[in-house]
Parts: sequence; structure tokens; C-alpha cells
Amino acid sequence: DRSFVQGINLHNSKTEIVKTIVTLAHRLGMNLVSEGVETQQQAKQLRELGCEFAQGYLYSPPISVEQASRLIKGRCDY
Repeated sequence: DRSFVQGINLHNSKTEIVKTIVTLAHRLGMNLVSEGVETQQQAKQLRELGCEFAQGYLYSPPISVEQASRLIKGRCDY
């Protein structure tokens, strides 16, 4: 959840919640997508905690279906 990701570097309690969610998901055989990643530090800490995937402004602003299709096909003007 974005609210946990935003405070992950500042609030130890949020870091502990994320760590617990990651552990639970892995024990259930699930992959995680971290939402709302905006900084390299957040991405680094989430990787260290075991999050496999992330989305957020660090990687791309929201884009349309057409833009995503072009991006996947390698013809993005974004």
C-alpha cells in the first residue's frame, strides 16, 4: 500500500508492517507489487525487504492503454 511505502524510511512501524506483509505473502507463495514508489531509497529498501515488483512515479507516471501498448512493443514516444 502506498501509505506504507511513503513512510518506509521514516517510520520503523511502517517498515515492520511491510516486512510482515512480505513474509506472509512469500509463505503463501505470492509475489508482491509495491505501490507508490517515488524514490530510489524506497525502491532499495523494498528490494531489501523482499518485494519483487514495484510501481510508481519513480518508474513512470500513469499512462494510457495505448501508451502502455507502444511501450511494451518498444515504440514509445513517452
